[in-house]
Amino acid sequence: MNRVTVVGAGLAGSEAAWQLASRGIPVRLIEQKPKQKTPAHKADSFAELVCSNSLRGAGLSTAPGLLKEELRRCGSLIMEAADRFAVPAGGALAVDRDLFSAYITEKIKNHPLIEVVLDRAESIPDGNVIIATGPLTDGKLAEEIDSIFGQPLHFYDAAAPIVSAESIDMESAFAASRYDKGDADYINCPMDKEEYEAFVYELAHAKEAEVHGFEDKKVFEGCMPVEVMARRGEDTLRYGPLKPVGLRDPRTDKRPYAVVQLRAEDKEKTMYNLVGFQTHLLHPEQKRVFGMIPALKKAEFLRYGVMHRNSFISSPGKIDRHYRVIGRENLMFAGQMTGVEGYIESTASGLCCGINMARAILGKEPITFPDMTAIGALGAYISRGSEYSFQPMNINFGLIPPLEYRVKVKRDRYLAVSERALGALEEILPGVKEDIK
Repeated sequence: MNRVTVVGAGLAGSEAAWQLASRGIPVRLIEQKPKQKTPAHKADSFAELVCSNSLRGAGLSTAPGLLKEELRRCGSLIMEAADRFAVPAGGALAVDRDLFSAYITEKIKNHPLIEVVLDRAESIPDGNVIIATGPLTDGKLAEEIDSIFGQPLHFYDAAAPIVSAESIDMESAFAASRYDKGDADYINCPMDKEEYEAFVYELAHAKEAEVHGFEDKKVFEGCMPVEVMARRGEDTLRYGPLKPVGLRDPRTDKRPYAVVQLRAEDKEKTMYNLVGFQTHLLHPEQKRVFGMIPALKKAEFLRYGVMHRNSFISSPGKIDRHYRVIGRENLMFAGQMTGVEGYIESTASGLCCGINMARAILGKEPITFPDMTAIGALGAYISRGSEYSFQPMNINFGLIPPLEYRVKVKRDRYLAVSERALGALEEILPGVKEDIK
């Protein structure tokens, strides 16, 4: 049978299903929402963005920007939606998450070759299968995955709170993007030395919510709760999400001691999230401590920060660079479960799965994305990374082979890496697109 079963309609599963159907392959897409939701999910729609509405850097001088451009050129449904429903975010690509997910849901449900089954998968289906159930996979399905790979590793992930725009004290804030790059898309909440030190002390000593059912509190470095950073040293936040570089307070014409940035959640700019403020403090503690930020002293919290466990496979030696289970090539895994971390990274894995599962059914060899591309670098990482220290990874230029010549200026060097990557991608694009109907 040529039909493929995709389990999970998140970013990776939605992208995989779309790529398959676009190549004439029938898809049975199984999604447990709305019948059952994980602690991280709230909406019934597909491709829900659960943490932030940002897909990170937009320019080709950033690795996320390169990955997004590669996805665009490969015909990604997720990137089509992201570009269509982008909201102002300076040098980043952020989206109106509700319109973004609704668009993808409609496209998937209306495709004649995609059968949507709203039910919970309790086991790995027979036949050609892509598992994209996400990092909160549990129950009998998780047990079966364990039997294939061994006990999954795990880490903890956290989401930032959202406040209403009208509750922000703009007399204590100013609109600007760092280094005046692009439009003034961020609301910046400055703090002086005394305010910052008092804030960090209270943050470091605030009460955390219990994380039920888990025996430890491993924290993924790329999505670290803000209170954990506060406990690592008084200046940690000033060199992290509260760094003031590239910003000047128009009221003083000076750089603030520290700055909390707020980014729009929707096109109408009625909601803003606290950039870099992933947290799992108790809700009253979030209101109390974050209310110490002058511009947020009367903030209305539309969503408090939450924390949940993420599980992933120790992929090296078990999954190849095409996301196929080694020795069982008609079974593929996509998304954060494989060890890619982030929205667009999950999308890239789903795109690879969809393209290459289709090619296998059509009797063709898989497309190998070169290591010098961002898509290829992610596949290389999850398949070849150290089995003993393997951790989820966002796309970054450190995963891509360096240039064979020296470029002194970092931005110019990264642009050259991106230009090389896109050149390499263009060489294989005919194969990527040849089966699209």
